[in-house]
Amino acid sequence: MVLDKIYYIVNSLEGDYAYLKNEGDEQAELKCVARALLPAEIIEGSRLVYEMMEYNICS
Repeated sequence: MVLDKIYYIVNSLEGDYAYLKNEGDEQAELKCVARALLPAEIIEGSRLVYEMMEYNICS
């Protein structure tokens, strides 16, 4: 299990899904995540941190 923090930028919001760009890997494909798993207040361009199997908004 990966315990490191992973930082993402919300690239786009499409219906019930958000497409996230991994900040640390420019070559990575966008990650599709159900919006139900993300903080409700996200917008395109929000910066998220994934840690301990949770997504949270960070600055």
